[in-house]
Amino acid sequence: MNIWLLVTLSVAVVLVCILVLRLHAFLTLLLAGLMVAAFGGPESLERYTQFQLEKNRMTQVEADELQDQSAPLRLATAFGETAGKIGILIALASIIGQCLLESGAATVIVDRMLRLTGPRRAPEALAASSFILGIPVFFDTVFYLMVPLARSLRQRLGKDYVLFILAILAGGSIAHSLVPPTPGPLLVAGIIGVDIATMMMAGLVIGGCSSVLSLGVARVINRLVEVPLRFDENSESGQSSAEQTEVDQGETAPAGDRSAAAAVTESPNNAPSLLLALCPIVLPVILIAVGSVVTYLVKSKTLPTGFETDLVRSFGDKNVALAVGVLFALALKRYCPSGTRETLVSRALAAGGNIILITAAGGAFGVMLRQAGIEQAVSSLAQGVPGLLILPLAFVVTAAIRTLQGSATVAMITAAGILQGFAQVETLPFHPVYLAMAIGAGSKPVSWMTDSAFWVITRMSGMTEAEGLRVVSPMSIGLGFSALLFTVLFAYVYPGR
Repeated sequence: MNIWLLVTLSVAVVLVCILVLRLHAFLTLLLAGLMVAAFGGPESLERYTQFQLEKNRMTQVEADELQDQSAPLRLATAFGETAGKIGILIALASIIGQCLLESGAATVIVDRMLRLTGPRRAPEALAASSFILGIPVFFDTVFYLMVPLARSLRQRLGKDYVLFILAILAGGSIAHSLVPPTPGPLLVAGIIGVDIATMMMAGLVIGGCSSVLSLGVARVINRLVEVPLRFDENSESGQSSAEQTEVDQGETAPAGDRSAAAAVTESPNNAPSLLLALCPIVLPVILIAVGSVVTYLVKSKTLPTGFETDLVRSFGDKNVALAVGVLFALALKRYCPSGTRETLVSRALAAGGNIILITAAGGAFGVMLRQAGIEQAVSSLAQGVPGLLILPLAFVVTAAIRTLQGSATVAMITAAGILQGFAQVETLPFHPVYLAMAIGAGSKPVSWMTDSAFWVITRMSGMTEAEGLRVVSPMSIGLGFSALLFTVLFAYVYPGR
């Protein structure tokens, strides 16, 4: 089957299963991957192995073994390999996020930000706090945590409710799509072939710049749209309506996480210090960054190999760094309610397991597309796309999938599988991390009725659907284009190749 026809059919299967049949994202991505593997045919697989042999990415023995495998076996193997790459990271990040929420550490971070900035700079404080929390915690849980603060600020100041709501999006939503270990950017990094430290640094820089620009967009929308402060059953709980309209079952936190987030929206009397609250987030980032620098210096023979450098590189491993973050996060358990301490880790792993299954299935889907010949097809197509225009192309492809089916994570996974061939083009004029950033930027627009986060935001903030379309949807477009703008700018100024 023609590769582009196969891509079209697979994307159609994803959209129909999620939008029409309401099938779980895990089953949907597995089904799409199996269809690609089956319809790709032995000829496509033979061309794929030959291409890999020419690039010295595979031995002849590995090529022969792959060609002897059935379609279901290839899918299962790719699923296992993807789970092995991202499973530990997502599980550890889930534990960190749950500890931050239930111990009140997340609230401590937010309160300190607001105390430092004061009411006049409250939007900046909300955006910065949401960005920090959005790295280990899923966005909708961050929103559940932050929205009571937005309501309190509106009551105190008597204005700018829309601005406070959108400031949360400016920070937390962009971190959700650009900074690992959130599942979307984590898996995109694996598919595109970018190491996690590079992805993390690029996400922090580009995401931070995008948040600042997006706050300007939020201020414009705030002047054009006025949303009154409503107190009703939906705006206080928001849970039933959001669950009824939930589309992205992998991206929306389970009810246990939501109730935990709601329980800590007010600072507990026995709260951890700011330093202890920040350690589970900041330490892994520092360890990964230092480990990457030392690894680079060792490879360039600037530093000699030895016990010290090996130790630093070991702690800089992404899994070990997140494990260190978990140790500090578990120290926060003594600040959790006594009735929830014993089940905290098991609940976090249950929530993380759902995400691991979805991302591993998405990774397997991407591998099946690759084996069907998408890499060669995109590589030949890329020859006609000049330089930086590859980034807007990646943005448009991801945004189209995101708008149609609603899930940012599924859109990133699907687009990365389609666009991975661009990252293999030797003439790519910039580092592949910018391609990953463009895919993350494309996962922002357009948030509307198909997006579960749209319903979470509108219900929790007390907006009507019409107000949500005038507030949330334009903001998601602003988030996407601001991230794309800085991605293209950095790719032009500092291509990294």
